[in-house]
Amino acid sequence: MLATRLIPCLLMSNGALVKTVRFKSPTYVGDPVNAVRIFNQKEVDELILLDIEATTHKRGIDYETLEKVVSECFMPICYGGGVSSLEDMRRLFSLGVEKISLGAAAFENPDLVRQASAEFGNQAIVVTLDVKKGLLGGYSVRTHQGAKDTRMNPIDAARHFEELGAGEILLYSIDRDGTWSGFDLKLIHDVTSAVRLPVVVSGGAGSLEDVRLAVQKGGASAVAIGSMAVFQGKDLGVLIKFPSRKDQDAIFA
Repeated sequence: MLATRLIPCLLMSNGALVKTVRFKSPTYVGDPVNAVRIFNQKEVDELILLDIEATTHKRGIDYETLEKVVSECFMPICYGGGVSSLEDMRRLFSLGVEKISLGAAAFENPDLVRQASAEFGNQAIVVTLDVKKGLLGGYSVRTHQGAKDTRMNPIDAARHFEELGAGEILLYSIDRDGTWSGFDLKLIHDVTSAVRLPVVVSGGAGSLEDVRLAVQKGGASAVAIGSMAVFQGKDLGVLIKFPSRKDQDAIFA
């Protein structure tokens, strides 16, 4: 059985780190290279870096910033944002990115997932499902920073991309993003129960107890933390930090 993972999830916009609340109101956090250096010191095992405007504003991949980040990073990086072709992926892997996350591109061109997993191996291909809860309690997957409804529920989407060859799902709750209010355990359990591949969850972490529940109650394979990794606490200032190995061992024991 694979060890449970705790991963910083950093959001990038115009070359800077930001943090959103429910995918809106981005707050400036700092320079991504400086953040990576701190995570190096804290011996973080891996990192997720998502450019939140690369697709929405059709800016494409910020290779200049990404190259700086990768050159300073001692840990494997999963990158997402603006990736739309195998050529994009080849260039990213040549820079040293270990995993690539597909969001909008996976829905617009599902065969890209199949082609990418065949060429690079499914362990390198992640599909991100940004999920919003509807007024009647149902869930739907959104793209373009939550603005575009795929009209596909996360269970069907996860199964679909598992069949196409994705190696991992990043399940991101739009409603819980940046709220410190805990994870949507029902959403997590519904998706993890439907697929065999690892599911990384993000959106809502406010404490290590929240992280523990996402794993033990929700069935998550890994937990990605955003606000907890870049702020001192809820409504407090910026502080790049990460739970110690001892604290991680305690919650995952």
